[in-house]
Amino acid sequence: MNNKKSSFINGLLTENPVFGLYLGICSTLAITTSLNNAIGMGVAVIFVLTFSNIIISAMRNIIPNEIRIPVYIVIIATLVTIVEMLIHAYAPSLYSALGAFISLIVVNCIILGRAEAFASKNGILASAMDGISMGIGYTLSLLVMSLIRQILGTGVLSFANPFTDATIFSFTIIPESYVISMFKDPTGAFLTFACCAAALTAYINHKKKKEASK
Repeated sequence: MNNKKSSFINGLLTENPVFGLYLGICSTLAITTSLNNAIGMGVAVIFVLTFSNIIISAMRNIIPNEIRIPVYIVIIATLVTIVEMLIHAYAPSLYSALGAFISLIVVNCIILGRAEAFASKNGILASAMDGISMGIGYTLSLLVMSLIRQILGTGVLSFANPFTDATIFSFTIIPESYVISMFKDPTGAFLTFACCAAALTAYINHKKKKEASK
């Protein structure tokens, strides 16, 4: 139980897929302009990552080693297609905002990487927990970057219902004359990512030094 709990926490912090392992950075930099994008992409990745881990773990003993990667990709692509169709049908505005990055979940390094490194070697329950942990870690990374970029770039923190487009909340935090428009652009995305990754690295190093001094 302790090992499972430790593994789950590692996926959120020390082995965070974005700020710790530097996976899935392309989509992270591209879509973290609003909370809507972050939550939409995060939920999609959690679904695909969790269920691909479960299916691959269940089939790991019958998949020939020589063709395991193509099989993984077919499984992941099928799940991504299902997610893409659901988003297109029920949340068209989110579908338009995320664009091609929904389809590109198929080649997201996090999903294929966990399939190869974990799900193919572990049981169904452990693989499901790993998928959920890594998916939540990825989603938290998106949320942190989106909060920073949206507030600094627009001065407004807002979130809308992805199914009806009705605004759930909208707060003006920074006056328009003080916003830093750079954070809406790729430059701001790279800067935000670098600061977040550096902060997590500093935390991990501090934790290691603290444990070593005991």
